[in-house]
Amino acid sequence: MRFFDWLEGYQDFDFDLPIVSPTGYCHVDFLAENEEDRYKSPRQSKLMHEGSYSTKITVHVNGRRIHLSGNPSRYNRIDNLFGLRTLEQCISVYNGILESLGLPVFTPCTYVGYVERVTESGAVKFDALANGFVVTGIHVTKNIAVGAGNCVDTYLKAVSSLSYRNRRARLHPDGKTVDWLSKLLNARELYPSIYDKAYEIALKSLPKVKRKFGESSDEYQYLLSVQQYCEQAGVARFELKFNSPFIKKNNLQYYGLSNYSILDDIFEDFLNIDKKLKVSAMNLQTLTETLINEGVVDNTKAANITALYAINWMNGQKFDFAKSQVKTHRARLRKIGIDIAKPCNLIVFSPVIIKEVIEIEKRELLPPPNYKFPNHLRLVA
Repeated sequence: MRFFDWLEGYQDFDFDLPIVSPTGYCHVDFLAENEEDRYKSPRQSKLMHEGSYSTKITVHVNGRRIHLSGNPSRYNRIDNLFGLRTLEQCISVYNGILESLGLPVFTPCTYVGYVERVTESGAVKFDALANGFVVTGIHVTKNIAVGAGNCVDTYLKAVSSLSYRNRRARLHPDGKTVDWLSKLLNARELYPSIYDKAYEIALKSLPKVKRKFGESSDEYQYLLSVQQYCEQAGVARFELKFNSPFIKKNNLQYYGLSNYSILDDIFEDFLNIDKKLKVSAMNLQTLTETLINEGVVDNTKAANITALYAINWMNGQKFDFAKSQVKTHRARLRKIGIDIAKPCNLIVFSPVIIKEVIEIEKRELLPPPNYKFPNHLRLVA
């Protein structure tokens, strides 16, 4: 099951908000004609609201706006192997925090208005003003089991040979994470990544819990059992971060009015990235068979010609992509996970077949029997 492990956003209110931060500042307009217009609503410093197990949510009261960011699935929990499946559940966690601070809670948007604003240059602009929670960032994630041993490393190395939505794969030096960046090496709209969850828990979470609670504590032993479960199953954690530019571009910012089904569609496409891993051995015969079996071409002659491009690519040949025939063969090979426009890196390029039950058994991870779900999910677990 996919779930949310980050939510960021804000809501504007039409009244002054309580002071919750120990520091901040207030603008004073000395030229204001009326006394009531002279003092603006205070801009409070960011507050790191702590829950149990060293979990934190950032609360920022800026004038009459409340901005929250963090991982609601992780809040007040010792781990987040599984988390909250709906935005409503995430908002519920945030509202519990707001209530504890004496702040008004977030509500769904029911309408969006526009306010006219004149810039310093004299240009007139219209700013959207919603009457509910405005989303600025969402992270969606899911656990996939690929098998014990070195299967996670093998899987990450294999998918690092693939491109995703015109983004280039980057296998991190430790071999435990692969992500995809634009040609400018950024992730302005989307940031996709896959990483070894067992390694991440052992590297980051276990040492913190050990220091705080001790190695013999129930907390440490429970988290250790979760880490070992991930290690035995070989958990590859898929994570797709939807950043503010993407959310605005697709009109997803208005909670209560926006349709978030596009997130599931894009995330499902990301989960299926390994479907391009079709080639089991780099030789003419298997390349030709794969091109035909996958329906890329319909005859052996065409398959052989395209396969030769891949063989030459592996041998270091450069191609002129201004030529139409080169473009054609590149397009064919990309459908089976080979991009001859990129240099062939034999350290990274490791063509394998990903199947449901054969070379790498890829399946959705089921929770361990003793797993402690968030309160919202216990009834449906």
